[in-house]
Formats: sequence, structure tokens, C-alpha cells
Amino acid sequence: MQLLSFSIFRNPGFRFGIPSLLSFLMVISLKEGRETLLVYQNLLLILPYILFALIIILSQPFNQGRTSLVALLMIIAYYIVQNYLQAPLTNNTTKLIYYLLATLLPLNLLLVHKLPDKRLWSLFGGYFCLFIAIQIIWSTILIQYIEKSDLSSLWNSGLLTQLHFSPLPILFIFWGVVVAGTSTFMILFRNYGSDQAVFIGVLFSSLTFIFFQYGLVSCSAFTLAALLHMFNLIICSHEQAFIDQLTNIPGRRALETELKNLGKTYTLAMLDIDHFKKFNDLYGHKTGDNVLTLVAQLIAKVGGGAQIFRYGGEEFTILFKGKKSEQCEECLDKLRIAIAEYNLVLRNYAERPDNDKQGSMTRKNNVIHRYIHVTVSIGIADSEPTSNPDIVLKAADDALYRAKESGRNRLSH
Repeated sequence: MQLLSFSIFRNPGFRFGIPSLLSFLMVISLKEGRETLLVYQNLLLILPYILFALIIILSQPFNQGRTSLVALLMIIAYYIVQNYLQAPLTNNTTKLIYYLLATLLPLNLLLVHKLPDKRLWSLFGGYFCLFIAIQIIWSTILIQYIEKSDLSSLWNSGLLTQLHFSPLPILFIFWGVVVAGTSTFMILFRNYGSDQAVFIGVLFSSLTFIFFQYGLVSCSAFTLAALLHMFNLIICSHEQAFIDQLTNIPGRRALETELKNLGKTYTLAMLDIDHFKKFNDLYGHKTGDNVLTLVAQLIAKVGGGAQIFRYGGEEFTILFKGKKSEQCEECLDKLRIAIAEYNLVLRNYAERPDNDKQGSMTRKNNVIHRYIHVTVSIGIADSEPTSNPDIVLKAADDALYRAKESGRNRLSH
């Protein structure tokens, strides 16, 4: 698998679709697959503990704090299910624990979306563990206080339950759907790896509570959730290593890996934003970062089957596999012109309101915008007469230098 094919795993549709598909397949196989699951029952019972513990450990060096929080919540919830929810739900205490867990677990998972992405082995992680402990103590006291009460009228009238479908009341099912929908929204519009981790936790824990009447549902659902979490952790670690965090395109390490797997025919182009240091000094580094991000978005539209990389600073590398330089000139020159003609709206961050709502109103009231333009210089070289990528990259860099020397905003060989 090529390095850049990993980008499909970061697609919001993939991050939402694969867990949803697997959860659907799990639900429809709960009845038919029970005999098969019974064969592996002993393994399934301990797998969630092993996998979630491994995720918590691996999340620390990979700097995936929110993912470790989700794994911690899931392993605690699984322990409660296995040790306190194995008695019939006709028992008042069991039913109370069942309802509390079905309420608090999605709520805590939802909270992870808003928490800082800090390691579990930190002061923040200690506070989070204390927060969980307080909830467990509070729930224990609540259960002890009301477990001797006659709650039959509440079970029968206050909480509507469709037993032929699920032992979980409709109100709790609706709560799970709302939380899952919120997590879906976070994936589609923010798309952090931790957003998928939360969605996986909410989805599979909710299905566990909804279809609690089926044997082995908890160990099956939590094992699937743990496997998906592990896969998500791998993808997020790859993203940290190879994707530039500012521009959200592959970085220099990704380029170096890709250059080791090239054929004999290819073209490399080096692109540099003209006078970028002066631009940063004049408008500030935050505006400069916005320009880098925008230029990266424009480069991504270059076409011709190109792969783009942030080489470093204000430099970008464009790779055309299987093409000679003359086949790439037209689309590169169109890119140069498109960037030069693009109207950049200059924002004054020093005077920008701290409140997002006030900032939005200010933008609506200010009809007149100040536009600026940036230009780029491009150097291009192909793999003839040598296919050595280091030599070709150096030739493209030399061509870029000539483009700048000859006046900038140019394409040079």
C-alpha cells in the first residue's frame, strides 16, 4: 500500500461509515452467530480488557490523549457490565445500574469532544480520573439510597419500554441516538481522530445497552469497538508522522518516503511563495499561516494526477508520476496564475474581537474588505537523463532559484 493511500482512512465518510457498517453487521448476526461466539466465549470476555489497556498505553507516546480517555471510559464500563449487570434486569439494583450506565457513559464520551488533547499520565488526566471516581461514588450512594424503594410504578408507567425490541426504555434509546448524532456531526465538520474514537465508543456501547437481551452482546460489541479504536490509533499516529499539521497535506517525511518508491519517469516541481518573510514581518505570523494554508489548498487543485507536499517553510513540492516536464508545464503555469489572481482577505487579528459571535457580527457589518495578493515561483525538472530522485529534486530547486532570480512569479526549468 502506498503511503498516500492512507488519506482515505482520514476521510470523514470512512471514519463514520466503517464503524456504522460493522455495527450493523454485528446487530443482524447477534441471533445467528451466537453458537459461533460461544466457541470463543472465554477469549471474547477478556479481549476488551487487553485491547483497551493496550490502547491506553500506546496513546501516551502517540500523544492521543482523548483516545486514551475514551478507552479508559470503555474499559470501566465493560467492567461494570461484566461484574454488576449479569443478574436479571427484574432486580431493582441491576436495573438502576443499567439505566445509570446507559445515561452516564454516553454523556462522558460526549464530554471528551470538548476536552483538551492531553495525556492521561498528566495532572489533567488525574483530574479526569477523579471526575470519574466522583460519578461512581455518587451513583453507588444513589443506588444504595433507592434500591429498597418500590419502583415498580416508575418502571411500568414512567419509562416506556418495548420489550419485544429492547429492555432499554425509549427515552434512553433516544438519548443514545442524540449523542451518536452529535459525534457524527463532529466527525463530518471537525474530523479529528479523537472524534472517531468518541463515535465508536458511543455507537457500540449504545448498541450494547439497546440489545442487552442477547447473550455475549457486550463482549462482542466492546471487542469490535476496541479493534476499531486500535486501527484509529494507528491512522492517527501515521497522520502525526506524515501529515503537516498546519496545511493538512503530506509533509517532508511523506515526500522522502514517496521518493523511494518512484519509477523511471516522473517530474518534480518546487514551489516557493515570493517575499514570504517580508509578508510575515508586515502582516504577522498568524496571517502568514493562513496564507500557507490557502496556498496549499490551491496547490491541491493543480490537477494532472499530482501529489503535493509541504517541503518546509513556504516551500512546496509537487510530484507527477509517469509524466515528463513538458506534460506538466501547462497545469503548473495555470496554478501560478490562479494563485497570483486570488483575492486574499486581510484580517486584522490585533483588533479582532475575542468573542466569536462579536467577530461574526463585525464581519457582516464590514462590507468593504482589504484584499492582498501573493505570487509564487516554480522550478521544474524531470527524471531524464537521471532517475535519481535526489538529483532531480536538486535540479528542480535550482530551477526555482533561477525563477526567483529572473523576477519571481515565474515557471522555470
